[in-house]
Amino acid sequence: MRRVVFNQKGGVGKSSIVCNLAAASAMEGYRTLVVDLDAQANTTYYLTGLTGDDIPVGIADFFKQTLSSGPAAKKSRAQIVETPYDNLHLITASGELADLQPKLEAKFKINKLRRLLDDISPDYDRIYIDTPPAMNFYAFSALIAADAVLIPFDCDTFARQALYQVLAQVAELQADHNESLVVEGIVINQYVNTTGLHRNLVEELIVEGLPILPVYLGSSVKMRESHERCQPLIHLDRHHKLTGQFVDLLHVLEEAS
Repeated sequence: MRRVVFNQKGGVGKSSIVCNLAAASAMEGYRTLVVDLDAQANTTYYLTGLTGDDIPVGIADFFKQTLSSGPAAKKSRAQIVETPYDNLHLITASGELADLQPKLEAKFKINKLRRLLDDISPDYDRIYIDTPPAMNFYAFSALIAADAVLIPFDCDTFARQALYQVLAQVAELQADHNESLVVEGIVINQYVNTTGLHRNLVEELIVEGLPILPVYLGSSVKMRESHERCQPLIHLDRHHKLTGQFVDLLHVLEEAS
């Protein structure tokens, strides 16, 4: 199962959702891989604590190989690094992705990620893909390569408009490039139950028939602490309410898959 987490609106919690679902997946015994496709490399930092030149070679190097000519391009592979957590591996991102993007677009390398994941999927039970906050080359590649997409929604009026646009873009991509791609659901994130705005927004989306997942992720300073310590919640505080919500969300996804 390859899950991509995508929303072109920034600040909706994509990296947090990827890392915490993947960490919970690994904790439950699934051999899990995370692929970071965002040049900001937030997921890479979250899972390793590394930045800048300390980041091991990763997905940018793979894409550089695909741009080369000859046998090297055909044999291109991505280096996979171990995280500090059992069963959880990572293909890192770096700022170099931003410079590579126009070259990859010009060479029509949109299917290279799918072929890479086809090669390494037998080694993993679950693959989670983090994407940049834009429908650019990397997000497009991820949606072509994935089996399922999760769309974060952060209970904001602007996020609602972005949500409709994302759903339309995904539907178009399904029709033209990946008919097997499934919208697993919309992940309600940073939800405050005592806030009428949040409750009303979510209820309206449900009435519209949108695929709202039944577990809502709350808002907590514990998530900020998790980011600062570079520890997914299940390792930082296994008994925290938000940790339980991520585990519950994982169970919902696994039961439906």
